[in-house]
Amino acid sequence: MTIDYDHAKNIHTLQGPKIALPIILGGLNPVSVLDVGCGTGVWLKAAIELGIADIFGIDGANITQEKLLISRERFKCHDLSTSWNLGRRFDVAICFEMAEHLDEISAETLIRSITAHSDTVLFSAACPGQDGQHHINCQWPSYWQQIFNNQGFVCDDAIRWRIWNIHDIEPWYRQNMFLATRDIERAGSEKRIASVIHPEMIKWLKIERSEQNAHSKSLLKSRVTALLRNMRR
Repeated sequence: MTIDYDHAKNIHTLQGPKIALPIILGGLNPVSVLDVGCGTGVWLKAAIELGIADIFGIDGANITQEKLLISRERFKCHDLSTSWNLGRRFDVAICFEMAEHLDEISAETLIRSITAHSDTVLFSAACPGQDGQHHINCQWPSYWQQIFNNQGFVCDDAIRWRIWNIHDIEPWYRQNMFLATRDIERAGSEKRIASVIHPEMIKWLKIERSEQNAHSKSLLKSRVTALLRNMRR
C-alpha cells in the first residue's frame, strides 16, 4: 500500500516527545521501546535521551538515513497495512498519529501486529475531522479501544489528562492518547473512552473550519442582501 505522506512536511517536533515521554512512561520503567509509524524517529530519539537504549522503529515510508534521528539498524520499512513480525517483543510499544493513514480494512491487522510485540501499548490516532496528510480513517478513541479489546487489552485514558495542559506537547497527543494493557479477563468491561476535543485542536479540525466558512459566507450573503435592499429604497 502506497501512502501519500511526506515526512518533510511533518510539523511534529522533538520538544513535545521529550517533555511527554517521562510523564506517559511514568511507572512503566521500560528497557525497550518499539515505535510503530515512527517517521523520522522523534519519539525514539526522546527515548534514547531518557536513557532507553533498546529502541526500534517501523514505518510505512522509507526514511533515508540523513532524515532519521536514529541509526538505520534500528529502523525497518514495511507496509503497515499488512501483518508484520520483528521476531521479538518490547516492554512498551507506541503508535502515535499513524493509524488514521491506513484504510479501515487494515485497522484490525495493525493492532494485531502491535499487540503481538508488547503487552503495553501507548496509542493515539486522529479523531474525525482532524486535518492532516492522507487522513482516511479518522476515528474516536473508543473505536480503537474496541479493537484493542478484541485482542485482550483494556484501555485507559488517564495519561491524556496528565498532559492535557502542557502546551509544549502537540495538542493531538494531548487529545487522543490512551494506554492499552493486556488483561484478557477484563478486556471490554472497562468504561468507554470519552470523545473529547481539546480547545487547541479547533484550528486543526476540517469540520470546524467548514462550519466557520459556511457561517462566514452566510453572514456575508446577509450583509450583501441588506446592502442591496437599502440601495433600492
